[in-house]
Amino acid sequence: MKYRLKKTLRGMSNDELLDDMRRGAALLGKHTITMAEYAEVGKGHPSTIYRRFGSWIKALELAGLQPSRPKIGISNQELFENIKRLWMSLGRQPLYSEVKAPDSCYSAGTYENRFGSWSKALEEFVAWVNSDEEMDDESDQELTEYVSQASTSKRRRTKREVSERMRFRILLRDGFSCKSCGVSPLKTPGVELHVDHIVPWSKGGETLEDNLQTKCARCNLGKGNAFNG
Repeated sequence: MKYRLKKTLRGMSNDELLDDMRRGAALLGKHTITMAEYAEVGKGHPSTIYRRFGSWIKALELAGLQPSRPKIGISNQELFENIKRLWMSLGRQPLYSEVKAPDSCYSAGTYENRFGSWSKALEEFVAWVNSDEEMDDESDQELTEYVSQASTSKRRRTKREVSERMRFRILLRDGFSCKSCGVSPLKTPGVELHVDHIVPWSKGGETLEDNLQTKCARCNLGKGNAFNG
């Protein structure tokens, strides 16, 4: 057996070091790599990378790789928000195989560890999206407002702002497409979608799902307070 010296990588640039980390992860068929694994497949010693970037976790982040150990203290809301972003970027329910970097901040394994399986994680996500959010003091105050309309008083039942959970439900219901012109960011990159009141808030419309619709920025800004009724 012939012995060979292993390069230290000390003369390499930051980009070269990060590229070698990505190469090592790809060689292992993973979206991350531990220091021990890099010591086996890397061109140099992991301590070189550790010293250069201050920590292995920081180096993984800069390389676009996932943490080599689960983040401590991840809340369910963080996990659900990640599913929401992934769902919106795909325009459909994410598959287990799609829960990975760079599109997902967390691996499918993170969801399995927390909820038991990816299917159960999706069930919990749907329950979270459909749940009513707690209202703050300002929202409580809005609920008790009365507005004058055509010489009558109408009690506001909902606040004007559309919550992020409700916005996601409307976008999902409308297929992530403008209800007026049909344009969608899934087919036309750069399109901005809004969730807007059909009967405007200023004319007594409530923030309820049957009074909300998806509009692209162009159609929404051209609508103003005009509506069919």
